[in-house]
Amino acid sequence: MNAMPTVALLTAPTAVPLLVAAGYALTGTRTPRPVPARADVPHPVPARAPVLVAGEPVPEKPPQRYPAARAGLVSPVAILLCGSLLAVGVHDEGPLSAYSGLLRGDALTAWMLLVVGAVALVACGSTSAYLAGERTAERTSARAARRYHVLVHAFLAAMCLAVVSANLGVLWVAVEATTIVTAFLVGHRPTRTSVEAAWKYVVICSAGIALAFLGTVLIYYAARQAGIAEAWALDWPTLVARADRLDPAVTRLGITLVVLGFGAKAGLIPLHAWLPDAHSQAPAPVSALMSGVLLSVAFAAILRYRVIADAALGADFTRVLLAGIALLTLALAAALLLAQRDYKRMLAYSSMEHMSLIALATAIGSPLSLSAALLHIAGHGLAKSVAFCACGRILQLTGSAKIGRVRGLLARAPAPAGMFGFAVVALMAFPPFSLFASELGIARAGFAAGTGLAQVTAAALLLVLVAFAALAVRTARMLLGPAPAPPAGPEVSAIWPLGLGLAACAALGVSLGPLTGLLHSAAQAIGGH
Repeated sequence: MNAMPTVALLTAPTAVPLLVAAGYALTGTRTPRPVPARADVPHPVPARAPVLVAGEPVPEKPPQRYPAARAGLVSPVAILLCGSLLAVGVHDEGPLSAYSGLLRGDALTAWMLLVVGAVALVACGSTSAYLAGERTAERTSARAARRYHVLVHAFLAAMCLAVVSANLGVLWVAVEATTIVTAFLVGHRPTRTSVEAAWKYVVICSAGIALAFLGTVLIYYAARQAGIAEAWALDWPTLVARADRLDPAVTRLGITLVVLGFGAKAGLIPLHAWLPDAHSQAPAPVSALMSGVLLSVAFAAILRYRVIADAALGADFTRVLLAGIALLTLALAAALLLAQRDYKRMLAYSSMEHMSLIALATAIGSPLSLSAALLHIAGHGLAKSVAFCACGRILQLTGSAKIGRVRGLLARAPAPAGMFGFAVVALMAFPPFSLFASELGIARAGFAAGTGLAQVTAAALLLVLVAFAALAVRTARMLLGPAPAPPAGPEVSAIWPLGLGLAACAALGVSLGPLTGLLHSAAQAIGGH
């Protein structure tokens, strides 16, 4: 592939969302008029007096979706297109690089770009209907909506930069940028609980990122001591090629700090406490992006460092570290799911459960388990984004996030309730959704890996059954029963992104099709040789 197309493919995933964010900031956002108040919408807006011209009332135009919301789809479409073209280029020519190796595209990069783009398409496609509902209930303003769009696309740009960066220092900066941007999104609504959740998110994740920074510095120090030039001391391909020269003691400490630091952003213990508060208070499409793809982008950083650690220290070190963290996180998530009474927090703890399964698959480290981990990242991202976006509409309809106060959703709002129900079914790893195939692959790889990992895998599966039961019982309580209010009208514009996300998740569970080679190549890139 020529130099210019390569530069464009590696730059566009970050540049296009930044341009879209700048467009929102410069031109503003045309907000939709509030739709007429309905009895099933909390905080109805009083009807406005008719406008009179020469004594005659002027008919109002019907409420319209604002074109600026459709412009928000440009970023996910561009990311998906770049990921697809990059996958083709990597298959034909191998890893691609730009800007003297600062940006790099390999199979893992292409896979993660496709995941980011797909989840962003679901979230951004749901944004218009979500903001319209917030405007109807007078919970947001035109200025807040404009700021929301600017921050969301800056968030997408930061995640894409983390995915395409070959320099571990730039990777750290990009992950830190996601913390800064999403802190304002978590506190989008100026309520006490939202602001408290935003501060908790900033404090805990900043502590985690500080640990990751110290680990990065130690890796840089080890690389310099090994004779690697200053300009290449944080270059990932260079570190992988020369990992056997790194000082084991310094590398061991550095990798531990990196796993704990980026693990905080991935929702792994011990710095996980921000996740349920932030996910429950953020706007629904933002929760979809944070749970569906931000956690996975942070874990992709751990996958990169794991390759260095295995080459420098052997596979046993990261295997024990990640398996221990995975099992403890899964046990905590299962216990908290049993006691959960808030459906958005329930989904947040479900994210911890699935990230711990990805960590366990990474600890196993076989080609099958790493392929299953990457497939799990995609399936979880799609299913969780649909679940959170559906939750946003459910919250607008019912006015409560408490599971005990939500009943008869299927009778009251069949479309969003059905999407939520199918998303939870996908998260519980029922076929044909891809999480069934990925969890089956993790279980097979774990039992084939040896006595120690087989026991860890067995314990993990028991905890997954506990989480399964908790999700099933609470979701059934919300969906079943008679409707406590009149049924809501059809919402085609709000449902199509959710249906698209579920269809993609099911398609991945049936057949990977052209993505099969990309998945196996991505697994090889992170150590599944």
